[in-house]
Amino acid sequence: MTENEAAYEHHGAAAGAVPHYWQGTFIDDDEAGRRLAALPAAVEDALATVLETETVLAACDALATALRDPAHPVRARLAAHLPAGEDPAVLAELGGLLGRRELTRKLRRELGSAAPGRLNRADPRETVYEAWAPVGLVAHIAPGNASTVAPLSIVEGLLAGNVNVLKVSSGDTLLTQHLMAELAALDPSGALAARVVVLRFPSSRQEWLRLMCAPADAVAVWGGEGAVAGVAAHVPAGCRLVEWGHRISFAYLTGDAWSDAGTLDALADDVCLHEQQACSSPQVVYLDTEDEEEVFAFAERLAAVLAARPPAVTGAPGGERDPAEEAELTTTELVARLEEHLGLTRVFAAPDGSWRVMADTRSPLTASPLHRSVWVKPLPRKLMIATLRPMRRYLQTAGLAGSPADIAELSRTALAAGVTRVTPVGSMLDSYAGEPHDGVYALQRYSRRVAVRADPARFATTACLDDLARPVVLPPPAGPLLGKEDVREPGRQLARADAELYFHSGGSTGAPELSVFSYDDYDTQMHAAARGLLAAGYDPVGDRTANLFYCGGMYGSFISFFSVLERLGGVQLPLAAGPDHRATARAVIEHGADTLFGMPSYLWQLLHAEADALRAYGGLRKVFYGGEHFTEEQQGTLRDTFGIELVRSITYGSTDLGPLGYQCTESSGGVHHLHADLHTMEILEPDEDRPVAPGGTGRLVFTTHARRGQQLGRYVIGDLGREVPGRCPCGRHAPRFELRGRTGDVVRVATYFLNHRRFLDLAGGRGGHRGELQIRLDAAEARERLTVRVERGGTTDPERLREVFLAGYPELRSAVAERLLDLVVEAVDGASLDRSPTSGKLLAVVDARR
Repeated sequence: MTENEAAYEHHGAAAGAVPHYWQGTFIDDDEAGRRLAALPAAVEDALATVLETETVLAACDALATALRDPAHPVRARLAAHLPAGEDPAVLAELGGLLGRRELTRKLRRELGSAAPGRLNRADPRETVYEAWAPVGLVAHIAPGNASTVAPLSIVEGLLAGNVNVLKVSSGDTLLTQHLMAELAALDPSGALAARVVVLRFPSSRQEWLRLMCAPADAVAVWGGEGAVAGVAAHVPAGCRLVEWGHRISFAYLTGDAWSDAGTLDALADDVCLHEQQACSSPQVVYLDTEDEEEVFAFAERLAAVLAARPPAVTGAPGGERDPAEEAELTTTELVARLEEHLGLTRVFAAPDGSWRVMADTRSPLTASPLHRSVWVKPLPRKLMIATLRPMRRYLQTAGLAGSPADIAELSRTALAAGVTRVTPVGSMLDSYAGEPHDGVYALQRYSRRVAVRADPARFATTACLDDLARPVVLPPPAGPLLGKEDVREPGRQLARADAELYFHSGGSTGAPELSVFSYDDYDTQMHAAARGLLAAGYDPVGDRTANLFYCGGMYGSFISFFSVLERLGGVQLPLAAGPDHRATARAVIEHGADTLFGMPSYLWQLLHAEADALRAYGGLRKVFYGGEHFTEEQQGTLRDTFGIELVRSITYGSTDLGPLGYQCTESSGGVHHLHADLHTMEILEPDEDRPVAPGGTGRLVFTTHARRGQQLGRYVIGDLGREVPGRCPCGRHAPRFELRGRTGDVVRVATYFLNHRRFLDLAGGRGGHRGELQIRLDAAEARERLTVRVERGGTTDPERLREVFLAGYPELRSAVAERLLDLVVEAVDGASLDRSPTSGKLLAVVDARR
């Protein structure tokens, strides 16, 4: 049990009927009054720290999982606070709205990103940074007739990063208070609790309402005109008033549609669901006709369908009627019956008053008394705008039934008349994640669009201003360690549900593995990789790039960096790696490319195969590489021989996790910054599941957060690395780490563990070797054989390299001296080295002993 969960258990047990929840604590009226007087100071304290969107998403997703599980103790605790007669299934419905998938879609639809609060470049080619910022304090005035509206309203405020104070009706249960307590308990940082206050009091308590609204930056009101007017009196000048008032919805049927029995059944579904208590429930059914007899005939048919429906469930929302509602129903029906004598109406009603259909020859919109009470009216489509526009402030949903051509025409007409939402008949009450409400996006109403313009010379490599201001704080990793074998089968299962894009790994350390992504996840990762490329020194305005990564076979490198350049708006030659080096060099020269993207082994081959032409061209300035590493000696060759000014890692990542790290202008070798807005990182001992000592080398373990598709928590990627202490001179707060090879590059041979990277460092340092290097292991008759295969070049001397290895690698020297191992160094053509057939990546170690 976490500290917050324990706190919830304590406060929940002590709360009893304590009606208020204030920043993590249940309190009584006296304490609530005292705290309300100090609300401005509490808001300022809470806003002093940034609320990460991921913190909200992670807690909401965990709560959603609990609410969808009938046996979960959280759901059992909350069910005790449901209104009398409320079906516990409403908690599962609420869980369906709070899942990561739904909320991420909502964020993307309404604010354009799954992390809208980060100050990223609005245009990668300009140093202008934009974000959605919270308005500050949002005061929510919830309705008393919908138990899930209040908590969902707070979640919307949290997604926008606001502090939220909510008033619920004095007659409400404590469901919202306990829901918010459960949500806060799932956030170990305490940031959510600090941004939530729920108060239960009657609207007659005007002083509390005034204290709630006085420091607010936005006030959201759910209710009719009277409720809005009562709150508006307390809204200070300059405060944004967000009205979620009562609305009227209607169905509109063409002649072909109303004669269809299926349309009648669908219409009855819309009428009976929630007993017309939703704003999207049809109160009027319009027919595309001027014939009064057609109206009366249709009303009679609809009445027959309603008569066959099961009665309303007593105790369910809308099932019970108070005296005022009974009076309105009786009065409306009585007046309609009186007008029958004038030939204006015809009434069809249940003997017990459980439903009524009132046909009316007059077209103007008339509100229904609800509880399965429906008006049926004529309205030729040519008169729709003139008839409905006077009620435009109250219109919400139009349920349409007709041919596809009719739907297209009538949708435009209904929208012009003032409708904000068009649906098919039969699904008027359905919704989708991120759907506009009453013609606006809620998250935009609770946010401000802000911008920062910075000096282009000083911020050329800064893609996100927040990276220089503060570290990203994500939920800590939890759960067991996972390897490729643990996620392989779940990945294939996920592909059917939530993944739209399939990639295969390069297969450099084994058989290619399948990784799957949603397009939203892919988009998030490509934007992150684009920001990392800017940090590394890529210039989307001035650079002309040849994309020379491998393509095909479901391998993702070429496609991914095509996408990265697309998001950066950079000039791109999508050439891809190919065997015809002369044609590739010709294209680079002809189109003036000055920047190369690709695998080191391929770029090395290309540059040396076409050295004369490319040196004569003299236009190459930058190389961004990925998948492998250029040694310092190789980088020296690129600078000295080809005049290349900048050689830097394009990204550090993997097919399954996406981009993990990036280099900045202060990074070199294997040093990278973590993409801290996407992942958390651990470094564990090579042979034990515990953190390494400070500065030690260990296994890199990543937990990816900003992903709604394949979930990879505490994933052992197979690479070794160490933390680089201290803040980077570039000013970024993102942690740094240095890659130290792959676990597969450390092999056990002749009782010793030998590391490919040690061979590479010795060859380049003491041996002066500037080419590629590969280790091959074979099982000979007398002893094992280790062959170091080095690319043949002008300075390559196999015998000299053998001496360097034995002198600089004590474990290797001992194995050879003890006659446990034969060491061979041979010079070969680069093309004869073993490579992955998918990615073209050099295989660091080829173990042929198996």
